[in-house]
Amino acid sequence: MPLLAGLLLLVQLSFAIHALKTGRPYWWMFVIMSFPVMGCMIYYFVEVFPNSREHRTAHKTARKLVRALQPNAELHKRAEELEICGSTDNKLALAAECTAHDMHDDAIKLYESCLQGVFQNDGALLFNLARATVEGENWARATATLARLKAAAPTLRPLEVRLLEARIAEGQEQVDAALAIYRDILPAFVGFEAHCRYGDLLRRRGQHEAANQVFDEVIKRAKRFKPGVDEEQEWLSFARRSIVNS
Repeated sequence: MPLLAGLLLLVQLSFAIHALKTGRPYWWMFVIMSFPVMGCMIYYFVEVFPNSREHRTAHKTARKLVRALQPNAELHKRAEELEICGSTDNKLALAAECTAHDMHDDAIKLYESCLQGVFQNDGALLFNLARATVEGENWARATATLARLKAAAPTLRPLEVRLLEARIAEGQEQVDAALAIYRDILPAFVGFEAHCRYGDLLRRRGQHEAANQVFDEVIKRAKRFKPGVDEEQEWLSFARRSIVNS
């Protein structure tokens, strides 16, 4: 019993110190210390859990489940919102959903419809349009959009812009140009996408050993940094599959 009481006191003090350090209201001290078990539980679920990794994971899992059961629910919701109000925000929200559903032509039309007035040279909007044109393999429009983006916002997301340029070069079968761009951006590129696309291009050219080295590096980096973003996990899975299939 003394050991259990001491452990409980340690838990209480830990929560109390957390409340003080994070600037929570002082009355939490009373709740935590006055109600040893229930007070700590209430504090955790009210103040700690909503901002925790576990909560974010649970939220993401719930969203995945909803998408699995109703894959087009969000798309329909965004379309209905746009019918009610044709605002730029609603157009952008629907365009993002169209991109997520591989409806790239629809996304392109929506983004282009937003490029008016104060948004005519909006860098973020132009970047999203450029990405949609690349995903839709509309290489001519993608090239023109990137040129417009560079003129309007030359410092916006430079590495990601270069990645789009590499993909355009690939799409236009300018393989050497694409490889040169990949090699240029890889040292500074944070995510796995550029590395995986570079390795995939090497593999498709028959350079399996070089491709495996790139994929191996992706896997090693993942072990060190443990990516939590879904998209990064997908690229990691791609790297693993690519080594097996090489």
